[in-house]
Amino acid sequence: MTTAETPSSTIDVRTIEPRRRHALIFDTFAGLAPGQALHLVNDHDPGPLRHQFASELAGHFDWRYLQNGPEVWRVAITRLAPARSCCGACGG
Repeated sequence: MTTAETPSSTIDVRTIEPRRRHALIFDTFAGLAPGQALHLVNDHDPGPLRHQFASELAGHFDWRYLQNGPEVWRVAITRLAPARSCCGACGG
């Protein structure tokens, strides 16, 4: 299993046109298996992106700052395993 320390994918958004960044990040994240991490590199705190993740994917990701500025921010965004839902048939 991949951990946040060994990313499955790294995106340096400093080299990507601003209007394409969030779509690329979400598309890349969607391709991760549970436990895999996307490392994001940015020139500012990606707090608004974190809020978008929380709004659209609550409970499906973990967000951890690896480097917190002042010139470079690095974030590990890990895809979490989906929660098991119980149908009740097993008595659990």
